[in-house]
Amino acid sequence: MGTNSDVKDVVRQRYGQAAAQVAQGAAGSCCSGASDPITSNLYDALQSAEVPEKAMLASLGCGNPTALAELKAGETVLDLGSGGGIDVLLSAKRVGRTGRAFGLDMTDQMLDLAQDNKRKSGLTNVHFLKGEIEDIPLPDNSVDVVISNCVINLSGDKDRVLKEAFRVLKPGGRFAVSDVVVRGEVPHAIRRSMELWVGCVAGALSDQDYLAKLANAGFEHAEIEITRVYSVEDARDFLAEQSADIQQLASQVEGKFVSGFVRAVKPTVQPK
Repeated sequence: MGTNSDVKDVVRQRYGQAAAQVAQGAAGSCCSGASDPITSNLYDALQSAEVPEKAMLASLGCGNPTALAELKAGETVLDLGSGGGIDVLLSAKRVGRTGRAFGLDMTDQMLDLAQDNKRKSGLTNVHFLKGEIEDIPLPDNSVDVVISNCVINLSGDKDRVLKEAFRVLKPGGRFAVSDVVVRGEVPHAIRRSMELWVGCVAGALSDQDYLAKLANAGFEHAEIEITRVYSVEDARDFLAEQSADIQQLASQVEGKFVSGFVRAVKPTVQPK
């Protein structure tokens, strides 16, 4: 596997390309194949109607955290790796005028697209920030809910991401993200493929590792709810543009990659 900076450069390049596709009216994809089983069919028709079309086209996630996070009026929400802004815009509607929704992204093209979608939405409680999820540009104890949609698995330093999420959450604040999670062993060749970091696969943590890292960051009540299990057909889809050797491994990942809704809570009382 490449260095953290190598991974970040590849992610930035691929997501910049996806933003450019969306700007031209085509759907972007974070995954490798033309048919993308991970990012498809995540938002229902009602939610699709709530946001600009280009926000939907730029949805590169693996779940729908806004539907699962139980957002409340007046809360402050932060979306890590906000892309075209769909989850930020949906969150802003949930928390209402007394709440705020922040989106954090490191890709200029995606931020431009998100700002355009904000203008089209007419929402005034939305704020997009440039930065990296390993170094969140918000103060301590300033956010009620941290959401994310298939982005944390792309980070080369997940421990730092989770510690940063913990830092910016208020006591009692909620971590509520969708992510790709691994159950069981995965062939090393899959892990070694740099391109698959951007394909939502190679950087994924095992379910037990994810829970352990959340606990290490200080969270409590951590749990993972499986929302989608990927079949061998899905694996062949998202490995379609990889080498023949990688494609042959598809049958070995049957049921091992899943989308999960990852929940945890920052304790109300902090240890001294």
